[in-house]
Amino acid sequence: MSRYLLTVAAAVALGVGSVSANELTRPARFGALEGASVDAAKAQAAAWFKATGKADQLQAQFDAIWKGDGTPLDMVLRTFELANADAAKIMANARDLGTPAPTAVPAILKDANQTAFFKNNLALGYARALSQRAVHEESLEVLKLTTAEGVVDPAAYLFHKAIGEHAILDKGAAIVTINRLLDDVVSSPERYRTLAALMALDIHTWNEKDLGSIARKMNSVQRRLDLARGGPNTQKIQKDIVARLDEMIKELENKAKQDQSQCENEGNCPSGGNGPPKPGQGPPKNNNASNPATESGIANIGGTGTVDQAKLKRLTESWGSLPPREQARALQELTQGMSQRHREAIENYFRNIAVAQSRK
Repeated sequence: MSRYLLTVAAAVALGVGSVSANELTRPARFGALEGASVDAAKAQAAAWFKATGKADQLQAQFDAIWKGDGTPLDMVLRTFELANADAAKIMANARDLGTPAPTAVPAILKDANQTAFFKNNLALGYARALSQRAVHEESLEVLKLTTAEGVVDPAAYLFHKAIGEHAILDKGAAIVTINRLLDDVVSSPERYRTLAALMALDIHTWNEKDLGSIARKMNSVQRRLDLARGGPNTQKIQKDIVARLDEMIKELENKAKQDQSQCENEGNCPSGGNGPPKPGQGPPKNNNASNPATESGIANIGGTGTVDQAKLKRLTESWGSLPPREQARALQELTQGMSQRHREAIENYFRNIAVAQSRK
């Protein structure tokens, strides 16, 4: 299983809660997006390269770039780095784990003297490199400088934008971006589609009032501290965590007091809680005996957005060993209430798990 699949599978196992079904299933409102072919990207890159005035001395290196491997975006970025020292510098800094994470958008990405082709695609490449380092806030700031329509790889733009929005817990923005990636991009890579659907499933479980929300915020704080982002924004998240923990403690204390009061009033306390029954009182009441828990009260999966996280984790770990009938039943329960595009991507995800586990 790829590093990305393991990362998102682990993220899915953290949250509980819900997001509106409408957010997950609403139709796309944009036109189809198609990435540039290698030939089309090369033609644009060649025109930019020629305009730099460096074609005479660097033509052999340019030709070598476009004969090599990589996506059109990769080769466009190599072209920029070949002919523009500032582009090479910011890309090297973005990729270098030993350098401090940037806190400002590089000036070259805002330079009015540069072409739109150069600025848009360099911004995407730079944002992608930051995203891979988990520098999500700055990656999103850079992506604001361009659009999916303005780059040679709209799928990469939307994917890394969704990754960033998911990471900073911007639920509404992430769902819009995920839907665009799943609905609008022609021939989007399967790994992008699968991970987008998994992020949607994760968001489907978010609840701002549970421990899962606190865990997500704690993870966000840890990520920011790892990037030396201990300023006011991080401190605000920390204060929100403490405030929510205080609320939950008070809620538990109040519930305990209510339960004790009810116990004393109804004589239904556990042994030692209210002493033996008084004369004429009869045995302790057991209201639960005549009202067994319903199936929906035990596990409510899918339609209302509540996901059994322990079960999801077990499925991820043991999927390859399950009989086909159990796999089908588990998928039906897991994706109940999800849109068709999300169900298909989740099914692809578990098929990939089965293949990976069979190779061990």
